[in-house]
Amino acid sequence: MTRKTSLLPVAVQEGKAMSRRAAAAARDMVRSARDAVREERAQGTTEYAILVGVLVVIAILAIIAFRDRVSELWDAIASGINSL
Repeated sequence: MTRKTSLLPVAVQEGKAMSRRAAAAARDMVRSARDAVREERAQGTTEYAILVGVLVVIAILAIIAFRDRVSELWDAIASGINSL
């Protein structure tokens, strides 16, 4: 049987009486941990969005730089499909 872990102190998990101050501190600790996880997820999403944006810019610059070659390749693909 696996034991479920919790971020709450042992006294709260076992149902023992706690002072209001200790209970508030426990809630604040859990809230802080939850907020830290959210911030890490947001940072990862932001980094991913920046990476995708940079790759799009590089792709656009490559297409502009090799416009003639891309046009020839596109025409060759289109004529190959049309000949089917």
